[in-house]
Amino acid sequence: MVKEYEIQVIPTVQAALEQLTVDILKGLLNLLPCESKATRKADLISVIEQHLQGAKLKALWEKLDETQKNAVAETIYSDIGFFNGSRFQAKYGVLPVFGTKSDSWGQAKPTVLRLFIYPVEHYGGIGCVPEDLRKSLIKFVVKPLAAGLPVVDELPDCFEREDTPYRWQNGGDSMTVQKSVINTVQIPLVQRDTEGDALAEAVIMLRLVDQGKIAVSDKTNLPGTVVLRELGNALSRGDYYPPSATSPDGEDGIGPIKAFAWPLLIQSAGLVELHGKKLALTKTGRNAIGKNGSEILRGIWQRWIKGKQFDEFNRIDTIKGQTGKGKRSMTAATSRRVVIEKALRQCPQGAWIKFDDFSRYLKASGHDFEITSEPWSLYIADSNYGSLGHAGFHGWAILQKRYLACLLFEYAATLGLVDIAYVDPWEATCDFSHLWGIDDLNFLSRYDGLLYFRLNPLGAFCLGLADKYQPTRLETKTLLQVLPNLHISVVSEGLSLEESLFLDTWAERSSGTFWRLDRGKILQAIERGQRIAELRDFLAARDGQGLPDAVESFLNTTARQAEALKNIGTVLLIECADDDVAELIARHEQTKSLCQWVGPRRLAVKLDAEERFRQAVRDLGYGMARG
Repeated sequence: MVKEYEIQVIPTVQAALEQLTVDILKGLLNLLPCESKATRKADLISVIEQHLQGAKLKALWEKLDETQKNAVAETIYSDIGFFNGSRFQAKYGVLPVFGTKSDSWGQAKPTVLRLFIYPVEHYGGIGCVPEDLRKSLIKFVVKPLAAGLPVVDELPDCFEREDTPYRWQNGGDSMTVQKSVINTVQIPLVQRDTEGDALAEAVIMLRLVDQGKIAVSDKTNLPGTVVLRELGNALSRGDYYPPSATSPDGEDGIGPIKAFAWPLLIQSAGLVELHGKKLALTKTGRNAIGKNGSEILRGIWQRWIKGKQFDEFNRIDTIKGQTGKGKRSMTAATSRRVVIEKALRQCPQGAWIKFDDFSRYLKASGHDFEITSEPWSLYIADSNYGSLGHAGFHGWAILQKRYLACLLFEYAATLGLVDIAYVDPWEATCDFSHLWGIDDLNFLSRYDGLLYFRLNPLGAFCLGLADKYQPTRLETKTLLQVLPNLHISVVSEGLSLEESLFLDTWAERSSGTFWRLDRGKILQAIERGQRIAELRDFLAARDGQGLPDAVESFLNTTARQAEALKNIGTVLLIECADDDVAELIARHEQTKSLCQWVGPRRLAVKLDAEERFRQAVRDLGYGMARG
């Protein structure tokens, strides 16, 4: 795979013309307003060079159509110095015409554009404007505007899909694709505003971990089917698609998206770690529970962007060959995420953006990235016939666009950065029917249904576009009655899962709607780093009568008792030969700051002071045998 930065720009027009054949040069000569009959290569080059200077150059420029002028302008002002056809088409929607036929650079009937953009030797399909010609053109050619990102004024209620079946037509030794539009189908859009869900679910996941309810594989760090189902039930409004969602023929299941993402996200952020077969909170995770939810989510996103544990492209599981030898040619997921995050920062906050437009914008604005350095290693169904190395099988729409949809749908939306609008993946426009081996596939990836997204205020905060995030305060609907005997009963509305898990942390549940404050559970919660003020605020916000005096007294007493003991570190317990030796060492000027007398014949020494203590007692004439 050729990288543009590895190619040298052609320094002069003469050097560019020298690499062309006489027949091609004659074709270029026919484009010039002159009657020269030159036939020798040197003479042809001389005549063409003369017309690419001064007033004659500007006259040739005026013969270009608008698209061709744009192609020249994009090339001479490009950071890379080359004509990038894929980027140009993404920005302008068309490609410029280089010749009367659209196969290679050396056409018998070229257009005037070939006098400006020349092929780079040994790299077919890549062209540039020679450096001396670029300096002349830049004097009068206006710099093109940066690629724009269109927004949608109003989100439509439905997605209009053209029913366009593809039919393979046998053409002797080759197969061609024929496409015919039958009718247009209207499919209702599902809209998800994600901020509130993400703020609640981040805490829910940490509390589930704290209660030992999330088990993952010690090899893959991924949860199994049963745990995924339980996590799906724990989500604020469920996963994006119902657990049983399958294509109309019942062949392709979508599977979990948010439930799959959360365990990976909190592991990547260092909030949890594997203890045995279950996840457990780290010190960072315990501290996070009491923090502002937006800070938690921003930290998770920032760590995910830099994380190396997981590649989102693995979730495009219809594309095989990502493991084994193929894994070595996959690019680093971190390099892709950084590019996409940079493009996300350029999205206007609060405006809906068509996903296809955003995908094109990445290409048009130079925010491109690679999935693999060797597409021949990836395949569908069969590693030979279905290899994505075949021409047209590994383009942006198949690889990069699928990865982009996964990152936005499964991770950015789950963390609440973007709101989304989508349909079932099999309802989206099919853009992969030309691939071999897709006969039994109703969609190429479970994210194919993503159609629109919107950067929301939480996303702006997480991306560093806003200094603060002010969540919308929702009125608390759940009412509780906190009784003097420490019982708590739900008197209106059902508790949300987040509220229920919160009470489970501090109280013993006696039935579906009754809890009793428990000193043991409260002490455990405080030992894990949670604050009793959280419990008091939670109860006070839901009991309009105020907390009974007996409850306030119970909470105050428990808070004091929770701090009655303090772990000041691990010590060595030293046993002396007799009380006299112990007392001497405990009171001597050289050793009294390094130890403490803790009983008959016994001294306590902090671990970090052991060597200094040994040296000090040796100075006093005593030795300490290794235990």
